[in-house]
Amino acid sequence: MLADLADVPVERIRDLVSDFAKGYATPKIDVRAALVENNKILLVREKSDGLWTLPGGFADVGLSASENVVKEVQEEAGIAVSVHQLYSVRHKAKSSYEPDARDFYKMFFLCRRTGALTLTSGLETSEVSFFDRDRLPPLSRSRSIERDVELAFEFNDGRQTIAVID
Repeated sequence: MLADLADVPVERIRDLVSDFAKGYATPKIDVRAALVENNKILLVREKSDGLWTLPGGFADVGLSASENVVKEVQEEAGIAVSVHQLYSVRHKAKSSYEPDARDFYKMFFLCRRTGALTLTSGLETSEVSFFDRDRLPPLSRSRSIERDVELAFEFNDGRQTIAVID
C-alpha cells in the first residue's frame, strides 16, 4: 500500500516497515467522550488546528475503551468522568469526517462527571468549555462532526437508546 501511495517500487521501501508491523493491517480505535450538563456539551479546542471537538483520541494499548475515554477527558479537559453508555461506533472512512490515510473506528461514549467541575486544558488542548446544542463552535471535522454531538444530546435526553453503528 505504501508503494502504491508513494508511487515507488516496493523494493525501495521494504525495509522502512519493521517485521512486527508487516502483519495484517488492522484499524486503529479513536475514542470520544460526550459530557452533557445543563443541556450543554463539553468540547475542547485542539492546539493542532484551533478547532473544537469532543474530548478523546486514539486508544492506548493495555487500556479498555472506557479506561481510554476516562483518561482522555482527564488529560484534555481536567475533569474526572465515568462511562455511562456507548452511543455510536463509526468507520471514519465511511462517514462525513475529513479524509484520512489511516483507517480507524470511532467509538463515542456518553459520560457522567464524577468529580468537581474544574475545566483545565491539557497538553493538546488550548481551551475547554460547554456549548449549547444550537451554538456549537467550528468543529475539528477530522475528529467530531455535528451528528456525533446531536447523538450525544439524543442519548442524554433518552430520545435514542440503541447505539448507532454504521
